[in-house]
Amino acid sequence: MLFVAPVLIGVLYAFLMSLLREPTRRRFNAIMVAGAGAAYLSSGSFGAWEFVFTAAVTYCAYRGLDSYVWIGVAWLLHTAWDALHYLRGAPIIPFATHSSLGCAICDPVIALWCLRGGPSLPTLIGSWFSKRPTSLTDASPTDASHA
Repeated sequence: MLFVAPVLIGVLYAFLMSLLREPTRRRFNAIMVAGAGAAYLSSGSFGAWEFVFTAAVTYCAYRGLDSYVWIGVAWLLHTAWDALHYLRGAPIIPFATHSSLGCAICDPVIALWCLRGGPSLPTLIGSWFSKRPTSLTDASPTDASHA
């Protein structure tokens, strides 16, 4: 469950964010990753590097206001920072020892969604179940001409 729950949380995050319309969805995600970038700031585990990391993620988040790629990059940076904090024994939630590990598992799921352009998951899932032609006889004339 230690590995499954973070993946499910990442998928749930992407699903809930999908309920927002563009460009609000992208901009809100940029704000969310900026906040995540500052999450370790109070720990001081890596000294001044905590400020450098926060500045780097903030820059990516700012660029992410116009580009999902930058938001994805910021989530991947946060993944690396989570892993370093987990290995150092300085979790994001002090009383939850595996919280940084969970975050390091969850964040790449969100990053992948962002790197794919932050698509609407309900729409994407719906497209999987929409009626598609199964043979040339079921296809419309325009579909058959492209076959």
